[in-house]
Amino acid sequence: MCGIVGAVTARDAVPILIEGLKRLEYRGYDSAGIAVINGGLRRLRSTGRVAELERLAQAGNVSGTIGIAHTRWATHGAPSETNAHPHVSGGISVVHNGIIENHEEMREKLRGLGYKFVSDTDTEVIAHLVHLHLAQCGDLFDAVRRSLHELVGAYAVAVINETDDTRLIVARMGAPLLLGLGDGQNFAASDASALIQVTQRVVYLEEGDCAELTRDHVRIVDAAGQPATRAEQISELTAEAVELGPYRHYMQKEIFEQPMAVANTLEMVTNARAVVPQIFGSKAEEIFNKINRLLILACGTSYHAGMVARYWIEAVAGLSCSVEIASEYRYREAFCEPDTLVVTISQSGETADTLAALQYAKQRGHRYSLTICNAPESALVRASDLRFLTRAGPEIGVASTKAFTTQLVALVMLTMALAKQRGRLTTEPEAELLHALRHLPAALTHVLAIEPQIEIWAEQFSRKEHMLFLGRGIHYPIAMEGALKLKEISYIHAEAYAAGELKHGPLALVDRNMPVVAVAPKDSLLEKLKSNLQEVRARGGELYVLADQDARIVPSDGVHVIQMPDHAGLLSPILHTVPLQLLAYHTALHRGTDVDKPRNLAKSVTVE
Repeated sequence: MCGIVGAVTARDAVPILIEGLKRLEYRGYDSAGIAVINGGLRRLRSTGRVAELERLAQAGNVSGTIGIAHTRWATHGAPSETNAHPHVSGGISVVHNGIIENHEEMREKLRGLGYKFVSDTDTEVIAHLVHLHLAQCGDLFDAVRRSLHELVGAYAVAVINETDDTRLIVARMGAPLLLGLGDGQNFAASDASALIQVTQRVVYLEEGDCAELTRDHVRIVDAAGQPATRAEQISELTAEAVELGPYRHYMQKEIFEQPMAVANTLEMVTNARAVVPQIFGSKAEEIFNKINRLLILACGTSYHAGMVARYWIEAVAGLSCSVEIASEYRYREAFCEPDTLVVTISQSGETADTLAALQYAKQRGHRYSLTICNAPESALVRASDLRFLTRAGPEIGVASTKAFTTQLVALVMLTMALAKQRGRLTTEPEAELLHALRHLPAALTHVLAIEPQIEIWAEQFSRKEHMLFLGRGIHYPIAMEGALKLKEISYIHAEAYAAGELKHGPLALVDRNMPVVAVAPKDSLLEKLKSNLQEVRARGGELYVLADQDARIVPSDGVHVIQMPDHAGLLSPILHTVPLQLLAYHTALHRGTDVDKPRNLAKSVTVE
């Protein structure tokens, strides 16, 4: 979602801040801004792209050795220059990620004290509060801490004061923020990718932390105001990993990175003879022995991964498994069975609804938790008893691709570990599954080779405004993921249905103007699916079928077929995902939409 960059250095901070914002563009934003101190406070804001902000800074000769910058995704107030960050009060300038829930109450209080509001944002409250407390206590660090104690909600903030060009104050609660350490310079950002051009030494702040940064010193206090030490880490992120390289878009790059991302995720079992519980953490074996069911909590694409996993876990591990949309689960009176393993799935590990759902599950009495995540120092990882890191690498495109397939791989391994623990996976089937997993990167490479055929379909789809996706059984969630990808980046209305539900309503939509995409693997439901496809053809619907080689679905008038190069059995959903990603990508290309930064969406959804 929103992005923060801050710097205190001996050189001009503006190029550092601008480059940091460029590396955060993938998170989604509708405005950007920067504030620096140089004989006073200089602020620039724009509703255009970061490149426009950079042009304004160069044209205005803006420079300074300390500054803060921000990309905003609108929550309170429409996208506009007035609502863009940084916000100011007197000489105080603030950038903020998150949502202040009691901003209306605080706004009325501050108005009563004579403060005037010029924006519709909740963030302006923070600027005025800091200004108020600074006048009372005389110290910026204390003023920020006092202000934050009055606020309810989620925040990551960075604050500077025009009368002090030596200090940057940052704090976090419910939104990610980290520090970057340098020699004679220090930095802050909401994502490590924003700082890779200046440092790989990072410190992740914990909930409630407040930090003071100067060029040569970092001071951190915890939520109770006590001095705190947070471990310094060396980020494994490299500039090459977030460069576009020869690809047209990050989404395309990330689709084609899936064989390597899956191989990296499988590294711990590449040469192993068995999947052991310990790959999920040192307490995994003990916890797996105590649980009797699973509850999966996730949002969006990660929710679809959880839906696929339910089929695996119940069929292979013999455990009851329910899958809940995190934003819905947290607001109902959910029944609790304490010996349930709560599994959260998230690319960023900072998804606000999933974090809140995990906290709610714990409050309801759930004892055990595991997160599957792509970010090692994320809030979900820290909040869970067990964890599995997917090692997909940076995913810049808003529409998730390699994060999804690596999540599925992790969930297969979880299924195997649970099944083995319960005596439901003997040596020979385990060896066969491990062999299939090791072959998966090669199989994904073979699937990517059908891209030219997908491009032909995409050109036809680009002229449509509505599409239907069908799947049965474990491939129904894959149809859902295909529809989501298409609507995310091409803006074509797309819906997915379990194919057996056609006659219960959706069949009314089918005509020659409604393309129907079907996922047709060679499995026990194939003949049932073929009957559903005939229902479509009988109503004049145009079929586009992704079929396994031995599915015996042949092209004909109104029936277009692309044959998958590999049949992966249990792992089939992973392979069938890739053509649907390519279909969405190439359809969006033909429609001329912004593939990597689709309208109204953000990469890391850190607000409710």
